[in-house]
Amino acid sequence: MLQTVYCPMVHGFLLMNYLLPLHFTIRYNNMSNNFEPKVLAFVCNWCTYTGADLTGTSRIKYASNVKIIRFPCTGRIDFLLILKAFANGMDGVIVSGCHPNDCHYSTGNFHARRRWILFRSLLDFLGIDTRRICFSWVSAAEGAKWAKVVNETVANIRELGPYTEYHRVAGFLSGNNTEKEKEEHHE
Repeated sequence: MLQTVYCPMVHGFLLMNYLLPLHFTIRYNNMSNNFEPKVLAFVCNWCTYTGADLTGTSRIKYASNVKIIRFPCTGRIDFLLILKAFANGMDGVIVSGCHPNDCHYSTGNFHARRRWILFRSLLDFLGIDTRRICFSWVSAAEGAKWAKVVNETVANIRELGPYTEYHRVAGFLSGNNTEKEKEEHHE
């Protein structure tokens, strides 16, 4: 079953203050205390969301750890939303849209790809773990591919563990760390 929030085209910070008090508690398997990651997916309405719907209607099994936020186009995704997702406790993020040259808005996915290349460099520079972000193309007819993307992303993030490092990095960048944390970072 898809769990979605329809996302109108509004500025990212207002949007995330409304949407991302999706404060999830860290879920553990009662039997073995295995970490279950919390993943947020920003998806295109026309391709990836429809592909995710096809996954469900085709009864293809995939991890239920992913919460979907639907955008009209990946070109409308403000990549600061990814930082906001991590700040609100997400362990990973998926950004997925139409294949190149298949965008319903002509060039939206090319804008998203260009922004991702620049944003990834910035994240690397800031010390934020980019292995927790998956950028993919999934068409409306690729329900099986959506399941594969979700399952692989959840498995990779499960191996990485909970993402508590983001708050340390964010605190350091904002100057809100204690002196001890600053000394540890310089060592």
